[in-house]
Amino acid sequence: MASSNYERAKEVYASLGIDTDKAIETLKQIPISLHCWQGDDIVGFENSETALGSGLAVTGNYPGRARNMEELRSDILKALSLTPGKYRLNLHANYADFSSSKKVDRDAIGVEHFQSWIDWAKEHNLALDFNSTFFSHPKADGLTLTSKDKGIRDFWIEHSKRCREIGEAMGKAQGSACVHNIWIADGMKDIPADRNIYREILKSSLDEILKTKISKEYLLDSVESKVFGIGTESYVVGSNEFYLGYAIKNDIMLTLDLGHFHPTENVADKIGTVLMYVPGLLFHLSRGVRWDSDHVILYNDELRSVAEEIVKTNQLDKIHIGTDYFDASINRIGAWATGSRASQKALLHALLMPNKKLCEYEDAGNYGARLALIEAEKTLPFADVWNEYCAQSNVPNDLGVIDEVAKYEADVTSKR
Repeated sequence: MASSNYERAKEVYASLGIDTDKAIETLKQIPISLHCWQGDDIVGFENSETALGSGLAVTGNYPGRARNMEELRSDILKALSLTPGKYRLNLHANYADFSSSKKVDRDAIGVEHFQSWIDWAKEHNLALDFNSTFFSHPKADGLTLTSKDKGIRDFWIEHSKRCREIGEAMGKAQGSACVHNIWIADGMKDIPADRNIYREILKSSLDEILKTKISKEYLLDSVESKVFGIGTESYVVGSNEFYLGYAIKNDIMLTLDLGHFHPTENVADKIGTVLMYVPGLLFHLSRGVRWDSDHVILYNDELRSVAEEIVKTNQLDKIHIGTDYFDASINRIGAWATGSRASQKALLHALLMPNKKLCEYEDAGNYGARLALIEAEKTLPFADVWNEYCAQSNVPNDLGVIDEVAKYEADVTSKR
């Protein structure tokens, strides 16, 4: 039974032509792909002693990091139990399961090394997404797909080809296309002598990787840009302009990571424009603080504006949403829950925006009323709708999550 607070909130929103019940039901059907790597600081299962490198860094050493597959999966399920909504699980290739087979290098991984993930995900009603992993490897100490060393380049091309095969198998097994994302950290700390040569090499590498056509019923390819990174402050090969052009030309998706653009860029403003030319968008929801530091996402202005544009496109079938952050300075399950709940809040808020009324004011040239309504919307009883959504999903409210995380830490992670 809905609370009296929700019933009152429902009436307030109805006065603006907004159906809160419909918004909640719509949100229940929008999947968010939870990233597996928050739970173990992107260590994976290849070599727990391998440092990240390749433009990535995880700060902090909070106790309780998942040390093996069993612990990671347990933590993922706990995080999901604290979050309303529909979820997928996003894996990186360095999370291969070698427990029942000989460990192989990344250019030799196959479906068999992810079969246990496929089976486990199916058991828990989760669809899988996948990422080629171009970091934390001896052959990633520098350039990968853009290397002038053919041996290095061919190694990573083969790796990504195999990742696409694994993603295809995931898609077939789960009856839902697996989104396969390609992101490389390749670039230069200082000014390169020739900017174009590396992009020509990258184009050639991507062409080779994508040469084998795979049905979009099973696999959706996406490419991800970045403005700069650690050790690539002056030049990143995979710029937004490069990947946008490549995605358009090759009819594949483009990934927009909120931390991969200049701090003053409005990522939300790119959504509708880019969707005019590419078959789909993949979002990596992250929070940069002065740089791409992958902080836990919060229900802030940037996330709300992105969610609003996602909803306004009316093309949710072409937009795929995933979380992507890693904070080892706080409780990792709490970080998962806080960020995933923030994602859900932003989407719910977007579904409750009085867009029809705003458009009416705009079409009438009444920009003052449009601005006033944007301001008035900020004090509508959104929290009561959010709490109702949590109650319907049988998950705790925001304050309740704090106690649940503390209990799990006391009972489980503190004993590792």
